[in-house]
Amino acid sequence: MKRMVVMETSEQNPSNGHRTDASWVNDSAHKAWARTRGAVSELKRAAAIEERVNRNPYGTVAAALGIGYVLGGGIFTSLTSRIVALGLRIGIRLAVLPMLKDEISVLADALGGEGGEGSEGSKGRRGGKAAKPSGER
Repeated sequence: MKRMVVMETSEQNPSNGHRTDASWVNDSAHKAWARTRGAVSELKRAAAIEERVNRNPYGTVAAALGIGYVLGGGIFTSLTSRIVALGLRIGIRLAVLPMLKDEISVLADALGGEGGEGSEGSKGRRGGKAAKPSGER
């Protein structure tokens, strides 16, 4: 003989004094979700996020990773100090070395121009070209 199991619904078996109608929870969740979606769409519109992503997708991903790293507490770690130190070293090399190279070149041209400016036999330091006086750049 087969036995039938019947499940009782919440209307048939009210719980211990709690409200059985959960529709108010559902309604408030839907309202909160609608407000959140509205706020996110307004933020997207204000920041023009979709246009930025379309123009520069890799930059957007890099910015998101950086923001996540900072918000995740990675700003005061040893890894961050190493990254900053490496960035400073590379930045100094990229910014200062070309400037120093130009200044040394100007100094070498000025020193080379004093000795034998008009002589054909004097060659400068750059592949056999005569050094130019500093005023003829």
